[in-house]
Amino acid sequence: MRRPDPPARVGRDQGTQLEVTVPVTAARFDALDPALLVDPYPTYARLREQAAVCRGGPATWVVPRWAEVAELLRDPRLGHGFAATGESNLLRLAYSVAGGRADTALTRIVPRLPGKDHVRVRRLMAQALNPAAVRAIAADVGTWMDRFLDDAVQRGGFDAMTDLALPLQTAVACELLSAPAADRPDIVRRAIDVGRAFILIPYVAEGGIAAQHEAIGWLRDYVAELVAARRRVPGDDLISRLTRVRHQGTVLSDDEIVDNAVFLLFAGFETTIHLVAGGCAALAGHPDAWRQLSGRPQLAANAVEELLRYDAPIQWVARLTSAPVQIADRTIRKDRAVLLLLASANRDPRRFADPDRLDLTRHPNPHVSFGGGPHTCLGTVLARALGTVVFERLASRVDSLEPAGEAVLRPHFNLRGHHQVPLAVTSR
Repeated sequence: MRRPDPPARVGRDQGTQLEVTVPVTAARFDALDPALLVDPYPTYARLREQAAVCRGGPATWVVPRWAEVAELLRDPRLGHGFAATGESNLLRLAYSVAGGRADTALTRIVPRLPGKDHVRVRRLMAQALNPAAVRAIAADVGTWMDRFLDDAVQRGGFDAMTDLALPLQTAVACELLSAPAADRPDIVRRAIDVGRAFILIPYVAEGGIAAQHEAIGWLRDYVAELVAARRRVPGDDLISRLTRVRHQGTVLSDDEIVDNAVFLLFAGFETTIHLVAGGCAALAGHPDAWRQLSGRPQLAANAVEELLRYDAPIQWVARLTSAPVQIADRTIRKDRAVLLLLASANRDPRRFADPDRLDLTRHPNPHVSFGGGPHTCLGTVLARALGTVVFERLASRVDSLEPAGEAVLRPHFNLRGHHQVPLAVTSR
């Protein structure tokens, strides 16, 4: 697999300079270590062996083991309140680069809402993204996959990122919004740009901040127009359902609908794209696992869980302590950042037998790739359903699945994903 090119420099945009310095010792985690771009798992293994919690920079702590990560994901003293603290550390970077309209929008999305507002908005969002809606989308994905595989098998191959994952998620995201086909290229481009405002990133490319401002503004305006239109003439799309949901007399405001719909649009892009493309890359690189799945396509749902565990699309999540928290033998003070290494926890031999092996029959599989507790990913049910359909159809139609060139990772320290995954296939 080709080594990704590291970012040229830490972000500088329109006179704003963002710099992060993380001291490195044997007991510390350097979130900007270029080795993490290629293969982070040896670093994670070293951290797990050293301690249950270690330093990650100024006012920042890192948790690499499954037991502590799983517990802390559910701890109400760890939240997303970075905007409310004066701490200057690595984890404030994403919020400072957002700024402006992006920063305002960030305060209303489910992951960052406090207490009762978090519970209220999350419950209402979950009503709109209900099982019936997920089943309908999954059925559409099955039809899409059948058409895609007709062409891919005839051509003898495809790129799992550019031919499969990205176009599929584009179709799903736009279907959620019931967006006209003519608008889809603009939506996709902005959804990718706005990701830098929602996911904690340790660098910002040249011009990136301006692109994020433009993207968040465009998407908010676009979805706001959809909300107004659906209030006038309701349909059965996600936006229409969001305007109708109610719980104990509460409803979603237009701003809450707009910002959380934009968030779901991006969150779905990142998780599902990299589950599909990364899953294909993993299966092509593990012939025994592929033979197992192609011989038993009904394993697809279990395979999705193992692919998520084996190489988590989101490597870590950040939390802020609202009160002192005891982690193993350390007390972490209030207003300290805590990095929960999801991908490291998923490879912890204390919880998973033979954790570095891709085992599609692994059960139980308590991976933490979707987080946990009150901040569990809202799109979990949808991502699982789509992934199951994709890999079931792939295993049913394709006999051999092999690399057709070098898979290229993208240079990102938190989102584990690819630029391209060329594959050769033969039909059954």
